[in-house]
Amino acid sequence: MRPILTPVGGKLVSRQPPPGRRVALTFDDGPDPRWTPQIAAVLRAAHVPATFFVIGSEVARHPDVIRQLVRDGNELGNHTFTHVALSNGAEWQRRLQLDLTEAAIVGVTGRYTRLIRPPYSATSDAVTPSQESTLARLAGNRYLIVLANFDSEDWRRGPVKSIVRKASPPGTTGGIVMFHDGGGDRSKTVTAVRELIPRLRARGFRFVTVSELAGLPRSFVEPAAAKWESRRGDAFAWAVRLAFRLVSLLGLVIVGVGLLVGARVVIVVALASWHRRRARNEHLAGYEPPVAVVVPAYNEIVGIEAAVRSLAASDYHDLEIVVVDDGSDDGTAEAVEQLALPRVRVVRKENGGKASALNAGIATTTAPVVVMVDGDTLFEPDTIRRLVQPLVDATVGAVSGNTKVGNRRGLLGRWQHIEYVTGFNLDRRMYEVLQCTPTVPGAIGAFRRDVLLEVGGVSDDTLAEDTDLTLAIGRTGRRVVYAEDARAWTEAPATLGSLWRQRYRWSYGTMQAVWKHKRALLTRDPRQRKIGRRALPYMFFFQILLPIVAPLIDLFALYGLIFTNPVPVIAYWLAFNAVQVGLAVFAFRMDGESLKPLWALPLQQFVYRQLMYLVIIESTVSAIVGTRAHWGTLERTGDVEIRTQPG
Repeated sequence: MRPILTPVGGKLVSRQPPPGRRVALTFDDGPDPRWTPQIAAVLRAAHVPATFFVIGSEVARHPDVIRQLVRDGNELGNHTFTHVALSNGAEWQRRLQLDLTEAAIVGVTGRYTRLIRPPYSATSDAVTPSQESTLARLAGNRYLIVLANFDSEDWRRGPVKSIVRKASPPGTTGGIVMFHDGGGDRSKTVTAVRELIPRLRARGFRFVTVSELAGLPRSFVEPAAAKWESRRGDAFAWAVRLAFRLVSLLGLVIVGVGLLVGARVVIVVALASWHRRRARNEHLAGYEPPVAVVVPAYNEIVGIEAAVRSLAASDYHDLEIVVVDDGSDDGTAEAVEQLALPRVRVVRKENGGKASALNAGIATTTAPVVVMVDGDTLFEPDTIRRLVQPLVDATVGAVSGNTKVGNRRGLLGRWQHIEYVTGFNLDRRMYEVLQCTPTVPGAIGAFRRDVLLEVGGVSDDTLAEDTDLTLAIGRTGRRVVYAEDARAWTEAPATLGSLWRQRYRWSYGTMQAVWKHKRALLTRDPRQRKIGRRALPYMFFFQILLPIVAPLIDLFALYGLIFTNPVPVIAYWLAFNAVQVGLAVFAFRMDGESLKPLWALPLQQFVYRQLMYLVIIESTVSAIVGTRAHWGTLERTGDVEIRTQPG
């Protein structure tokens, strides 16, 4: 079969006249800013026209090279927009590849092209029947499919003699010769073309373009575009050039993100392991100072009774529990009072926010240690005793407990369970080793009263009062440690709406806290350096910046799946998930948790992670415009249970 093919009835038919002693040199995969001009110079010097099957994205990037080819009398063909196979994949993707390339060519030259060379196709005998049918449908009445009689195989980068031999017709009949001017080092192609031209001329061959070889007028193969089409194509080519610059920038961002994520994994694993070994060598027991537990509550009727009962059941003897009702209108205070539990009392106040409620509760107590607990959280009987043990060390100002998701049966609860174990709890081990803990969670934390007084109590400057307070304590030079065996079972949001509101408050509050304590970055006070030079940079890069730029990675992956070879994209995604799974297994083992919930981890990447990105973006916008939010309450189900067995 001759290599210039016309679609007829779902098949490709050759209507090409015999080539005789004519040879059409063709070049694929360009334009390349380095090699295409060198090949064009060889052709120009020898007065030889050629046909260049160009990649649309490269046409948009190197318009000057294309214009020079046209000025030299060469013709252009369509080789798709990003060099993808035209014999498989969705039909709309294949047509888009051709249409985008046409738009780029029109924008640069003002003319279309009716010639197509499918990537990864060489001679006619290599086209299977199924590929022939697909290409025929794609070409329709608009295009000619151009293959080759002779494949130089310069893509193998073999010896120049071999390239010349394979590109030379063996007898007196010419045809189409395939070379490449892009896709890598083409220095041997340049040399081979320089040697081939005089050899074939000496044998009586004449050089023509593909259209001449097919006996078609140039106006048919390269019809002129209307002015508006040319302007549209020019705008498209400009947009593609801009997009490539953005993609290059995005590539640098992705490299930076990869380095950040990789560094975090290595650092967290190393320091968490060190923390576990050190914790096993510490045997803290017997320290039992008077403790006041403060529970701020605003419309917590659903879970407050179970929370207070769990606190009252503590095996800690010198304990008082203060529930601060912050203007609830759902009967929260009445429900607690009706329990009539020893060591439990209710303080009522007008609604003023969580920080105000905590300060009110602290002010009504005198115990040297204050434990702060959310109204939806259950404690185990020994939680308080284990939580306060590290405070035997006078350098410790606060202790973070181990927050567990107590409603993990549903998919959303399971995702948050994974997040708590692999993110929050694992990070706290690292923070303690680095002595830069940024957050003692509101669900479970113990504080020295004198330290609370030193920092002015709980501030309402931010929505993340727990982060704000912890950073303030860290700036005093006091240590904040993690008691992994002091467990608190909290109710995670059970709906996407509740989760969004909770994480928005956390995210926005974190940004506020980082901004509030920014002076610690440059201070000369040695007590603040660990917060300023460790905690704040880590929070900025991993809790603010990384989530903001992470959606760009997903867009880049989508671009790669549609317009490039999807194999590297899939490989990257699989590698990313393998790292996440490995880290999760490590964290779950360290926390004594069952690995069964980890089946939901890959799915988490498609839904949960995207939701968290959007929350961060909304929080960032709110922070920029100065939106002010307030403490509210989330929908509660009361479906929290203390799990004595891992799962």
